[in-house]
Amino acid sequence: MRKCAIIPALNEEKHISEVVEKVKRNNVDPIVINDGSIDNTYNLALSSGAQVISHKTKQGKGSAIRDGLNFALERNYDLIFTLDGDGQHNPEEIGVFLNALEDNSIVVGNRMHNPKNMPLWRNISNRVNSLVVSFVCGQKVPDAQCGYRLFTSESIKAIDIEANNYEIELEMIIKLSRKGFKIISVPVDSIYGLERSDIRPVKDSLKVFVFLVRMLIRA
Repeated sequence: MRKCAIIPALNEEKHISEVVEKVKRNNVDPIVINDGSIDNTYNLALSSGAQVISHKTKQGKGSAIRDGLNFALERNYDLIFTLDGDGQHNPEEIGVFLNALEDNSIVVGNRMHNPKNMPLWRNISNRVNSLVVSFVCGQKVPDAQCGYRLFTSESIKAIDIEANNYEIELEMIIKLSRKGFKIISVPVDSIYGLERSDIRPVKDSLKVFVFLVRMLIRA
């Protein structure tokens, strides 16, 4: 089966080469979506062996992932990972996802089993949102906002993705659950360095909350 990894990246020159190289070592084709970076992300991703899609300006994580997924489907990949380009997801755990995959399922990483390095505000936000998502989906999803995931091409084709930003992670889980897909969670490392995140705690958490309310209303 053909496997690829969609890697959204915004100014990730510090980590992108290592992420791409580790993905390749696990026999997965890296596809980097360079979301308007103003540093050397594009050149480093390309020289490390990734296929690269570039946005001239920042369009948001959701838009980057959506473009990457469409690119993967057009090239007939069977299994599609998503993981971040900032080094927070360990590509050496790819095998854990593959071993857990079942028919009619997707696999989502779970950092909440040991979130020792996760910032407190993100820990609280993840737990609250995951409780709501689990209720909406009717199945337990302990880390609904983890972007480290494995999809089949059939699961991606089954839903329409609309979100342009971080809400995409919740949107995909909810819509796939409503289509009858099983959400399987696997433990993954919680890796956080000293780099400044481009997530805005209050504003982005509020946007995610509003999105969840909209999804509940549309149920």
